[in-house]
Amino acid sequence: MNLKKIYNFALNPWAVVASLGLGFVIGVWFPDVGAALGFVGDIYVDLLKMISLPFMVSAVIFSLQRLFREGGSGKLMATVGLVFTGFSVTVALIGVLTLAVLQPGTNLPAKTMQTFGNIVGNDLSASDTVMSLQGLDEPIKSISLSEVFASLVPSNIFAALANGETLKALVFALLFGFAVGQIPARISDGLTQSLETVYHACQMIMRWLNYPLPLILFCMSASQMAKTGLGPLQAMGQFTLAFFAASVIVLVIAVAIIWKRSNATLGQTLVAMQGPFALALATRNSATCMPSMIEGLTEQLGFARSRVELLVPLSVSLLRIGPMVYYVCAAMFIGQLYGKPFGAAELGIVVSASVLAGFASAGMSGLLTVSLVGLTCSYLGLPFEAAFILFLAVDPICDMLRTLVLVLGNSAAVTLICPRPLKL
Repeated sequence: MNLKKIYNFALNPWAVVASLGLGFVIGVWFPDVGAALGFVGDIYVDLLKMISLPFMVSAVIFSLQRLFREGGSGKLMATVGLVFTGFSVTVALIGVLTLAVLQPGTNLPAKTMQTFGNIVGNDLSASDTVMSLQGLDEPIKSISLSEVFASLVPSNIFAALANGETLKALVFALLFGFAVGQIPARISDGLTQSLETVYHACQMIMRWLNYPLPLILFCMSASQMAKTGLGPLQAMGQFTLAFFAASVIVLVIAVAIIWKRSNATLGQTLVAMQGPFALALATRNSATCMPSMIEGLTEQLGFARSRVELLVPLSVSLLRIGPMVYYVCAAMFIGQLYGKPFGAAELGIVVSASVLAGFASAGMSGLLTVSLVGLTCSYLGLPFEAAFILFLAVDPICDMLRTLVLVLGNSAAVTLICPRPLKL
């Protein structure tokens, strides 16, 4: 079997789903085996993180330099702002409509409420369960706008790179790229060639790391299920299904946009997005998916490389549509859990606060990403702290969906900004 067939098999959606399913079964029925496999996924994700920041910095700098030489940078940035804003509001409204229709937080059975009580640390009695979910908690400290802006600027770029601070590295790359674009070509060409070498080397490493992907997915899925079990998933099942439904709607729209903008067939579009799809599920890290996103959009769908190499890192860092959908769904679920009515004003707060929280989530992951649900809840007067542990219990599943929505949704946003390629 040649390497190309192995590579295509590794990124095949059916192989991805089968690997996840088999790992799920092993993790539930043989938790000791599943827990022992966790180190494989940890090593794999670390390898991907190792190349994501050098890849992003090199791609942004030399793409900006090329953009300034070609002209039209002002018009491009205006289009970026318009598309990013439109995408953010659209996905937030999709989350609102999905939760309003499905109502996952209403009419929950008593057994589920008792399970909630257990998870948040109380006994099985109904009264204690209600108290734990409706008790008064200290309000979450809001993140001020000044703190958000201050967190964008790296005081030491080498420390930012060493700590994996994606957003700070992006700010440096943008500023440095703008500066390099003003330097005459006879001086800057040497740096451009060096950065392009780094860029292509990172892409090559990424391709190598795609070969064992089914095995990695199996190990990661088994390890995760061994840690959490089925209890939290059953308790938060209705929320998870509602978030899944909202995510699927966004994903379908994103794929349709890429298909129509690319002038390719639907089959060609799905093949081009196989790599980003598989990596999003495997790593739950959008930065590690950037090389695969760029490869799919440029080499397989024909979009202009000079634009894609700039816009993919920019969108992954700033257009956080996966977390935005999640924040809308989580806030409405908590409101339904407490019986809070949602009028036009409340829905407007949910949308606007979730979009702001999404932008604030740039560079965050895991626990920190989930904690920003409290930002939206604080504007609605909802106590989020008691329910925080409920969302942590199912976050590994929600994190996969958030990353998948972010990666494919941002790919769609990039295709709206880039000129249409010639028909394949």
